[in-house]
Amino acid sequence: SVSLKSEIKKLIYTHVGIWLLLLAQMCVGHLKLLPHDQVAMPYQWEYPYLLSILPSLLGLLSFPRNNISYLVLSMISTGLFSVAPLIYGAMEMFPMAQQLYRHGKAYRFIFGFSAVSVMYLVVVVAAQVHGWQLYYSKKLLDSWFTSTQEKKKK
Repeated sequence: SVSLKSEIKKLIYTHVGIWLLLLAQMCVGHLKLLPHDQVAMPYQWEYPYLLSILPSLLGLLSFPRNNISYLVLSMISTGLFSVAPLIYGAMEMFPMAQQLYRHGKAYRFIFGFSAVSVMYLVVVVAAQVHGWQLYYSKKLLDSWFTSTQEKKKK
């Protein structure tokens, strides 16, 4: 249980890092701190992805007292607020990625790199982080449930 908590915490902190980078891009884009040819405006999927911080917070809240309810809520909301926007984002950006790789034309950039390429990299990394987080959370949930059942039998 302790090692699973440690792994989940690492994944949550990695997720918070990704989340902060997307938040920074949104702030820079909307507040026009840098020109749009340097930092593109966010894609539509990034707005609902901002809600993905909630499952991470629920996950962290579940650890001190091994709260099964918070962990279950964290897992369900990870699917809704983290994985679903990533799937939508991959579909939303696909036409721009096709245009870039077929014709070599990119219209949005992030510090000189094609915005669609950078954001696909973010999607791939975030999907892995959330996938592992769900996997370890399920294993932790099983562990907690088993120990709860053993306590009830005694």
